[in-house]
Amino acid sequence: MSLGELKKILEKTTYPVAYRNFTSVPEPPYICFLVAFSPNFYADNTTYQEFDSVQIELYTKFKDEVAEQKVKEVLNAAMLPFDKSETFIEPLNLYQILYEVRLIK
Repeated sequence: MSLGELKKILEKTTYPVAYRNFTSVPEPPYICFLVAFSPNFYADNTTYQEFDSVQIELYTKFKDEVAEQKVKEVLNAAMLPFDKSETFIEPLNLYQILYEVRLIK
């Protein structure tokens, strides 16, 4: 799956979506996503299969379970298994819900 295809999937949430950051930050909830690293698989001294580990960041003003459910639903519908974590960013007064997925290149 390409990053462009992933963006189209995330846009089904109806929230603004951008790779890495917005030039003008919208009102939450919104989504940013980025490739954090590439945990490739190696065999016979070569890269056998390439992967992208993508972080999908949902930003909300409060603990928003409806927004979280929308993200889960589009990821599950696209058959993208994910890990999830959460943090509160005090300087921005925003919650960040982080979904990590792996894309096969």
